[in-house]
Amino acid sequence: MKQIASLSLDLDNQWSYMKTHGDAGWETYPSYLDVVVPRALSFFKDRSLDITFFIVGRDASLDKNKEAIRSIAEAGHEIGNHSFDHEPWLHLYSKQQLIDEFEKTESSIYEASGVKTIGFRGPGYSLSPTVLEVLAERGYEYDCSTLPTYIGPLARAYYFMRSPEMSEEEREKRKKLFGSFRDGRQPLSPHFVRAGDRDLIEIPVSTFPLVKTPIHASYVIYLASFSETLAMTYWRSALAACRATGLQPSILLHPLDFLSGSDIDELKFFPGMSMSVEKKLRLMDLIVGELKGSFEVVNMREHAAAFRNTAVESVLDRRRHAATAAQTDG
Repeated sequence: MKQIASLSLDLDNQWSYMKTHGDAGWETYPSYLDVVVPRALSFFKDRSLDITFFIVGRDASLDKNKEAIRSIAEAGHEIGNHSFDHEPWLHLYSKQQLIDEFEKTESSIYEASGVKTIGFRGPGYSLSPTVLEVLAERGYEYDCSTLPTYIGPLARAYYFMRSPEMSEEEREKRKKLFGSFRDGRQPLSPHFVRAGDRDLIEIPVSTFPLVKTPIHASYVIYLASFSETLAMTYWRSALAACRATGLQPSILLHPLDFLSGSDIDELKFFPGMSMSVEKKLRLMDLIVGELKGSFEVVNMREHAAAFRNTAVESVLDRRRHAATAAQTDG
């Protein structure tokens, strides 16, 4: 049997990119969901894939986005919580602020889609012990906010370099954006984390085993802007390393993987946005096709359930071995 791999898409909207970048005009909540959601749903339907969409509560609360969000649930995809205001500094929130954030997000998503969320990913991989505690108290099954890589500070430096108008106050909020060098020491495999009086499943966003460089689709597309051969060789090598090490990868997608600068003029500055939609979709077909060829692709809820079942079986096996050894000694 194939190892499993999970596939998820952080449905960051146009305004959230503009807000994080410090651009004016984000307060009107410009949206491209009416463009990217039908395009992504068609892509996944053609490949018989059910994935997880992490949705921002603010988007779910706005009437102009509700049809697009409802269509995700109707297509059979899982919906997860991606915070309400998509602020990648949740680690600065108090516990009550986090409770309010989750309550608003859950209510808005349920109203738009009829779905109760059980999984969370923090914007910009933002996480803290308090976030985990609140998730556990609210009955969440899993979190997937960690990105085990050493290049977080480099990504943050590049981001600040491309945001010259950002104030020092806004830069201070974002000083942990994309994580720190020590995040590279975090485990790649799913594991339990203690959150209050419960164990929560943590499913990291996968990076290249051992070297821990990113392998999410946006990074592969960025490499393809220099050399498609290089990009696909890197991707195939990453998948081979996952198989060799027994890692069940959790692969992250973004809306910009399905968009180009011709769709959204305001986001042309992002890497890979000069590439045509036609070329991106062809690359996405190669990326997802290679993943499906090597792994059984599931959504995040199914990945978490598979890990929990394996952990339970492991505990039962240890108990059976211990009982057998005790009988033998006796």
